Amino acid sequence: MTMKEKMLEAVKELPADATIEDAMERFLFLAKVERGIQQADAMQTISHGEVRDKMAKWLK
Repeated sequence: MTMKEKMLEAVKELPADATIEDAMERFLFLAKVERGIQQADAMQTISHGEVRDKMAKWLK
């Protein structure tokens, strides 16, 4: 499915009283998910352990 098709589907799924802001929020969410999938496919991820270590440092 192309990004355009995903966007059209997202608009169709919005309630009738949705605002432009609602649509923009949904598009932003879809863009971030797509970016994450691309990063995962490119092996640009970090392990759970690395995340845990970073979070421990941040929370000190």
